[in-house]
Formats: sequence, structure tokens, C-alpha cells
Amino acid sequence: MRRFVLSLIFCVIAINFYPQEKIKTGLGFGAIPAVSFDSDLGFQYGAIVNLYHYGDGSNYPKYDHSLYLEWSRFSKGTGINRIMYDTEKLIPGVRTTVDVTYYTDQMLSFYGFNGFQSDYQADKSRQFYSQERNMFRAKADLQGNFGTSNFGWVGGYSFYNFDIDSVDINKLGLEHSAGGSLYQRYVNNGLISAEEANGGSIHYLKAGFKYDSRDQRAFASKGIWTEAVIQSAPGLINSMPHTKFALIHRQYLPLIKDMVFAYRLTYQATIGKNKTPYYAQPLLITSFLTAAENQGLGGKRSLRGVMRNRVVGDDIAFGNFELRYKFFKFQAFNQNFYIGTNLFFDSGIILKPIEIEGFDTMSSALKDELLLKDFETGKFHSAAGAGLKIGWNENFIISVDYGKAFNSQDGDSGMYINLNYMF
Repeated sequence: MRRFVLSLIFCVIAINFYPQEKIKTGLGFGAIPAVSFDSDLGFQYGAIVNLYHYGDGSNYPKYDHSLYLEWSRFSKGTGINRIMYDTEKLIPGVRTTVDVTYYTDQMLSFYGFNGFQSDYQADKSRQFYSQERNMFRAKADLQGNFGTSNFGWVGGYSFYNFDIDSVDINKLGLEHSAGGSLYQRYVNNGLISAEEANGGSIHYLKAGFKYDSRDQRAFASKGIWTEAVIQSAPGLINSMPHTKFALIHRQYLPLIKDMVFAYRLTYQATIGKNKTPYYAQPLLITSFLTAAENQGLGGKRSLRGVMRNRVVGDDIAFGNFELRYKFFKFQAFNQNFYIGTNLFFDSGIILKPIEIEGFDTMSSALKDELLLKDFETGKFHSAAGAGLKIGWNENFIISVDYGKAFNSQDGDSGMYINLNYMF
């Protein structure tokens, strides 16, 4: 895969080189075969097309309209079918983002609840730490500013349907795990209730405030982007009502030309006493999706190098810290390109664990069967690494990140080849 990325870079450079970036007008595009790699998902194949319309170019690199289309499959059993439309022209003064995605996963990672409270044993099979999940999502997000200020509002509606079951080991030709998978053990012993064991539907309403002073969305070189959002599944339209609150702060600090220090701090908490269904706990609130899914903690969109969905709790916090640098710009086929790199450190923590009913009276044998330990506060899940970025007309960015986990309980390392910066 490293050879593929390097070959792509040198092939494009060899075709043409110009130091001066062109202002794009009218229709632009980014189109690539969906050839990538994710340590959690495997090799990806398929197709990705992103169409942009820049209007008269006066706002370049900002676009008037963006239409993103993806059909792809991963070698470890995940499928993505996605359409996303983003514009500020449909409703004047309002950024409108519509996303429809069907996300299939024959072996979605499930490492239990509360991070380090659930013991990870590397000698166990992948199917032991997996479940099957098919997820349909339709969401519409709206954002607007108060007058000409950088302060604004966010709102939206999302519909999710989760279809969950044990991994179909016969279909995949896998061996049976003695005693069942961890997911099956959680269901059999009531840690996952019958009401939520096989998934369900959720209607979310979202509202909040934002402050956004970024100079650019895809690669901000300065500014702040902060959101305070409540996302609620009200009881009138949901069988398991619950509410989450998220505070997300991102800042971009210019150092030298084309070098930026960027960081993101996120706090997400459950409001009230209603139980959040376990399949919704990994969902991370955001006003704009930069990928087909936004869940964790662990994996390419939250803690790179930590296993996907390793850290699941009622209240969580995490931070991402990156040094970004565009070190080479050029043109080819009348398109603007750049090559960049990033160094990063990611870390997350559970502030409030998911309550495990009956834990205090459980026998040692049952705790061993469920791989449960006592919960310890103040334990961070951390990783660090580096990446390579190839930007196409500023907005279409091929991203390669490699992260190394600090603790073997979070796995070893992760390699992720996908699109866009993390934030």
C-alpha cells in the first residue's frame, strides 16, 4: 500500500508542475477508485466521486455545492453506500447538509463496556470480539450565523436503524467460539437487554450553538470552530428515549507558511437517567460528517492506533493534537494539488462508566467469563503517529495515517488510508 501511495504521488508530479495555484470556477471534481486500507476494516475497493461547483470562483477554495457519492467494500466485511450533499445556496444564509448512508458490517468490533474495565485478550479470535451490524442513516443538518458574526446555530434531524445479531460464522466459514462471542455473553447475562440486543430505530433531534472563524473548511490555517449541541431521542417517537450533550472545540494556529498546529477537544455526556441503548453509545455528535460514520472511541475518526470502538462509556472526553504541514504544491491536468504531512497525538478517557447491573454481586467466575474487572478512574487511552496528505483542489484530500497505541490493552497499531483530515 505504501508503494501504491508513493507511485500515485510521483506519477502525478511527473506529468506537470506549476508553483502558482489556479482559482477554480464552475464544476470541479475528485474521483478515485476506493482503494484504501484500514487496520480495523481491511482493504477497501469500490469507487468514490466528489463533485464540486465553485461558482465564479470568488470564494475559492470554498464551494457553492458539493455532492459526494461512494460505493465501496472492505475485505473484513464492511460495506459503505453513501450519498451526501452540502451547500449554502439551497437556503440562502443556511448551510444545508443531507446524508443518506447504508453501512453494513459483518464483523463490527465489540470489546465490551468502559474501556479498560473490559479485559482485552489478544489471543482470542476476531469473531469473539465481533457482532454483525447493518446500519441505515438519513440525516439533515442545518447551520446558520447570527447576522454577519461568527456566532451561529445548528439544528437537525437524524434517523437511524440498527439491525444487530451475532456474527454469521457459517456464512463466513469461521470456527465457533467456545462459550459464545463477547456480545453473546453480554446478551445471555443481561448486560445487554433483550430490548436492545438486536438493534432498533432512533429518531434524533439536534439543536445547539456554534462559533466558526475558520478561513477554510478542508484545511483551516487559522480560526476556531466550537459547538455546544444537545441531541435527543424524545420518548414520543422513540422506544428508548435518551439525550446526549456534546461540547466540541477545535482551534487552528498558524506557525509558519503552510504549517498549522490544530487540536480538537471533545466532551460528550448523557443527560438524565434514561438508559442509552448500547448500540447508540459509540455515536459521536457532530454537525458535519467528514466520513461515512463517526463513532468510537478508537479508530480512524477518534483515536488512531486504538482499536475501533474500544472505549465505550456513558460520559467520555478525548483530544486530538496535530502538527500539519503542506510542503509541496503543484498542478497537473489543470488541477491544483499539494502534498502534506501531519504528526499527531490522540487520547481519550471515560468520565462516567456505563452501569453494569449486578457487578458488585457477580461471582469471580462470571466476571472472568465476561472479561470484567473493576473500573478505575483516570485511565487514558492514548496513541501517536504520523500521516501523509494529498490535496486535490483543496477540498478533496487523500489521507494516510499510522498510529501506535501506548497500551497493549488498546491493541498494537493502526494504518488508515481514507479521505479528509480528521477535523
